[in-house]
Amino acid sequence: MKPTTSHLALPFFDAVHRDMGQRLADWIPDQHIDETDDRQACKEWVKLLGAHQWLRYCVPAGKDGALGGALEKLDSRALVILRETLAFHSPLADFAFAMQGLGSGAITLAGTPAQQAAYLPQVASGEKIAAFALSEPNAGSDAGAMTTTATPREAGWALNGSKTWISNGDIADFYVTFAKTDPGAGTRGITAFIVDADATGLDSSEHIAVMAPHPLATLKFTHCQLAGSTQLGTLHGGFKLAMQTLDIFRASVAGAALGMARRALAEAVQFSKSRKMFGQTLADFQLTQAKLGEMAALVDAAALLTYRAAWMRDESERLGSGARITAEAAMAKMTATENAQRVIDMALQMHGGLGVKVGTKVESLYRDIRSLRIYEGATEVQQLIIGKAVLQS
Repeated sequence: MKPTTSHLALPFFDAVHRDMGQRLADWIPDQHIDETDDRQACKEWVKLLGAHQWLRYCVPAGKDGALGGALEKLDSRALVILRETLAFHSPLADFAFAMQGLGSGAITLAGTPAQQAAYLPQVASGEKIAAFALSEPNAGSDAGAMTTTATPREAGWALNGSKTWISNGDIADFYVTFAKTDPGAGTRGITAFIVDADATGLDSSEHIAVMAPHPLATLKFTHCQLAGSTQLGTLHGGFKLAMQTLDIFRASVAGAALGMARRALAEAVQFSKSRKMFGQTLADFQLTQAKLGEMAALVDAAALLTYRAAWMRDESERLGSGARITAEAAMAKMTATENAQRVIDMALQMHGGLGVKVGTKVESLYRDIRSLRIYEGATEVQQLIIGKAVLQS
């Protein structure tokens, strides 16, 4: 099934976005990877997306194109279109793409020239798999409660603690990892580091199985030895860096949810036109038409908030205003993921018994969408962000 592209005509997008979106929509339907083994499949998607240059949108171009990016800067609208289109076809393909961006985003924002040169070109080509390690067993939404520490040593740092729910865990080539460098300072005592997968004292072998399989693991750091050059950004500036990274990619989570919702709607329309009932098709019933109408409105409402957030972030970058779009991104993420859950549920219900049969598209979408309402800030966290912004306005 080919992804829709009619939304690319909206005024949020420029010619570069429309061209990219159309090329991806034409290319992706012909790409098929066996996803039975989610870890192997994720590696293959990274290689495929890198070989066909889609991962180049995860990093900036750099001077004279040295960093390998397709565009001068990270572009939120490009990320949204890419994730929406990939998720329409395969949520695991979207996952593989997204983690290349999220895992390397902090290096794009705060890396030294040497760090950027060492990692970003290989992220863009698919030669290195990236990961973002912030969450801990007792520090998810409350990042300030993390207990992983980085203590100074003669030649750099020693990392101790654990991270969990780490996407690309045990298949990544490096982890952008956040640790307390001033344990008593809360969020003001966090610093970021680049930890290569082969670092002494890092164990990433504890895999986490989830309802929609994709690579997840717990990382354990035991006197993990890091060189001084692995520090990413300023000392104690890690929390701000993590939030800036999440701000960029939060709208793209909405894009992924939007892609899944569009696919569920398309599956529902196709099924309703072909399913025969009582001498007519399912689509002939007014109740079906009403449900499809509700689904379409939910999709478009989410789309407008998603595209607005991405456009506002890109405009802020273009104008150099430095304005954060935290509340707008939160609205997009909350609305798109919640609406997608409703749309997919309605599509599954419309399929009847086939909807819960393992192997049907709506059944897999039902499992795939659920985690998006949790990761990169649960719906309840987004509500708090939006509420505080409203009170401050």
